[in-house]
Amino acid sequence: MSVSLADIRAAAARIKGAVYRSPCPYSRSLSRFLNAKVFCKLDHLQMTGSFKERGALNKLLLMTDAAKKAGVIAASAGNHAQAMAYHGQQLGISVTVVMPKWAPLIKVGNCRTLGANVILYGESFADARTHATSLSQERGLTYVHGFDDPDIIAGAGTMALEILEDVPNADAIIVPIGGGGLIAGCATAIKAISPKTRVIGVEPRNAPTYYASIKAGKVTRIDVQPTLADGLAVAEVGKLCFDIAKDLVDEVVLVEEGQLARAVLRLLELEKTVVEGAGASPLAAAMDKSVDIAGKTVVLCLCGGNIDVSQINRVIEHGLAADGRLCKLVCQISDRPGGLAKLTQVIATTGASVKEISHDRNFGPADVSRVVVHCILETRDAGHIREVIEMLKSAGIPSKDVSHAV
Repeated sequence: MSVSLADIRAAAARIKGAVYRSPCPYSRSLSRFLNAKVFCKLDHLQMTGSFKERGALNKLLLMTDAAKKAGVIAASAGNHAQAMAYHGQQLGISVTVVMPKWAPLIKVGNCRTLGANVILYGESFADARTHATSLSQERGLTYVHGFDDPDIIAGAGTMALEILEDVPNADAIIVPIGGGGLIAGCATAIKAISPKTRVIGVEPRNAPTYYASIKAGKVTRIDVQPTLADGLAVAEVGKLCFDIAKDLVDEVVLVEEGQLARAVLRLLELEKTVVEGAGASPLAAAMDKSVDIAGKTVVLCLCGGNIDVSQINRVIEHGLAADGRLCKLVCQISDRPGGLAKLTQVIATTGASVKEISHDRNFGPADVSRVVVHCILETRDAGHIREVIEMLKSAGIPSKDVSHAV
């Protein structure tokens, strides 16, 4: 079983008009920042906020009338569930979705608003999928896999058709990898239409399922760690996805959590665009020094925008810290009058801004005449933090940066 360019083109014709034909504009700001010619495929602008609508609708339209009448069930951390719920509602098909207990609240709420029967089950996507499979057998529902299905893969690949229509001279296209459906579909279309275009996959280092499988030469299950890119937190890449993608993907980049937070922040600042961690992962990869895109024409697939509003502030602060624009210093100062004034005066001379400050007398140094002070500062970059620490040292105030301490 495989997926061809003809399958992808047929899917594009099938879903045309019902799935948004998202734009792929040139970004002057990101181009300057990355020293490349950068375009962004804005698929986070889909009705349900992600590319998942492409495969979901293609699959639903290909089902038999009997299967449509019985209804469908899916397991998802959120985006696939929302896509199924929305298009199921549009087509009059009953949809049940099983989501892990930690699924983002916005995605759970959206699914319920769209009329889906939402079941929260298990601590992982694998738990949710096992439960959904069991329920499909018990209730006679069609189980729709979120990625390891030829119709889902073909639908996802329609994104690449649109990209190559808008940016036919693309040197590289950077695609997120979760279960592998998107990159399998996109790589199939890209290599069939423009073989010279590099297909670069990106995964969080906390969930490197495709990377581990490539290293092992076969589909390999991993232990997923918590990641900002929750939409990519899959323990096992799809077998069909892997079989298709392994000979078509040119490079895989693993990104750290700090890189993901910085990417979300950069898109917010430079593009005025809010995306979730998975959606920002292509920019995180493009920002990685190991990826050679200087002077190249590059497309970033911004595939998801469903981030909890309550999470945005934490992501921004993590991004600022990773960028060296927010730091936490632990300093030792005199507990006598004027000690704190001296500290803040030195900080002021460096141009840093004090955001928060607090004393810790309970766990201070052995010298009771001195006290530990925790300072959260707004700074320009990592070099500025080092400058602040050096200035404090010169003033006789010992300090250390604990911004990234675990």
